[in-house]
Amino acid sequence: MIPDGRYTAVVDRFEGERAVLLVEDGEETVGEMAVREGRLPDDARHQDAILRVTVQNGNLVGASYDPDESERRRSEAQSRFDRLARRPDDDSEE
Repeated sequence: MIPDGRYTAVVDRFEGERAVLLVEDGEETVGEMAVREGRLPDDARHQDAILRVTVQNGNLVGASYDPDESERRRSEAQSRFDRLARRPDDDSEE
């Protein structure tokens, strides 16, 4: 069970009408929790949305969407993908 407190959470996936959140404390994932999709803010009902959440007694009691952090992480992931997809320059002449 995730200890009471305030955390960052990532919407990892949807399973039916439930959203599975990966709950982070700093850089570390401390657990996951499944909540009804309707408990999420309207603008956070998509994969990879970043939320600021409050957990009490293992339950989600508050959640707010962080669009700036969502965009920062999306952009960072795209940059990593672009770097990996780039082919090394072929400077050799045969």
